[in-house]
Amino acid sequence: MNKQILVTGGTGYIGSHTTVGLIEKGFDPVIVDNLSNSKIEVLDGIEEITGIRPHFEKFDLRDKVDIDEFFKKYPNIEAIVHFAASKAVGESVEKPLLYYRNNLVSLINLLEAMTAFKIPFMVFSSSCTVYGQPDKLPVTEAAPFKKAFSPYGNTKKISEEIIQDTIDTNPFIKAISLRYFNPVGAHSSAIIGELPLGIPDNLIPFITQTAIGIRDYLRVFGDDYNTADGSCIRDYIHVVDLAKAHVVAIKRLLEKEYKSNYEIFNLGAGRGVSVFEAIRSFEKASGQKLNYRVVDRRPGDIEQVWADTSYANEELGWKAELSLYDAMLSAWNWEKNYRQKGKETE
Repeated sequence: MNKQILVTGGTGYIGSHTTVGLIEKGFDPVIVDNLSNSKIEVLDGIEEITGIRPHFEKFDLRDKVDIDEFFKKYPNIEAIVHFAASKAVGESVEKPLLYYRNNLVSLINLLEAMTAFKIPFMVFSSSCTVYGQPDKLPVTEAAPFKKAFSPYGNTKKISEEIIQDTIDTNPFIKAISLRYFNPVGAHSSAIIGELPLGIPDNLIPFITQTAIGIRDYLRVFGDDYNTADGSCIRDYIHVVDLAKAHVVAIKRLLEKEYKSNYEIFNLGAGRGVSVFEAIRSFEKASGQKLNYRVVDRRPGDIEQVWADTSYANEELGWKAELSLYDAMLSAWNWEKNYRQKGKETE
């Protein structure tokens, strides 16, 4: 019997790609999602790619009763990959309590269920936002937590602390937090990709929606940062590479290859790319000239960050292999394929 893995937020962007990766490696994923920022049709895409339709349960992880009923229904869950969370930096500045409620209560409920139902392993979807604006770049896992620039970033920092405290009192639980940088791109099939509901908060779907004519222009939030071209610098990692790292982390836990009860890894490409560089990369990959305007800085954005990935490369045996060009081309192919299927503008 294939090992059964709970994937929370599994119809979302990273969750759907990770579900594909788990199926391809012989796991039996069970998705829980409340579909607040994704669509049920994503299951069709996962099935089209893998030939297998994952189990799916729709409910909100803030509902403790539903969580308990879920684990009674699926008693063979061996590990959890926890993606489900609100994740828009800008929105979190405007609605901080929404983010604290969604992101922290759902995690606490899951950890309580892990202790009650004796589920020993969790891979947690964390973020480079825990570093704030690092003192040194590239940033390593040893960098101290800095004051978060947004409530979203703060929820990730608090979540990691909650996981650590839970493990301290429940040593049978082992966890890996994957602090990733900026996921981009789509599956090579162009069947699944990044599909935010409403106006995109992330750069790449805003770029592709602008290129295809859904948005009038791309907003570049500030060109007066202390960087070479004045725009923010980020570390863009292809979502397929990111998904592979989650599968590696799950196998590490299940095969008991971990070195401590709680491990942390940076996941990025290890290279800083400015917003203007990202725009040029998309134009080269797609052959489309992008209409953009520079607007005021966005609250919650840090100036620049990119990863030192050497620890993840050595310890996990994982490395980002796909380029920014690959990511841009796959994101564009996904956008075109999605719209050609007659999908309406959100």
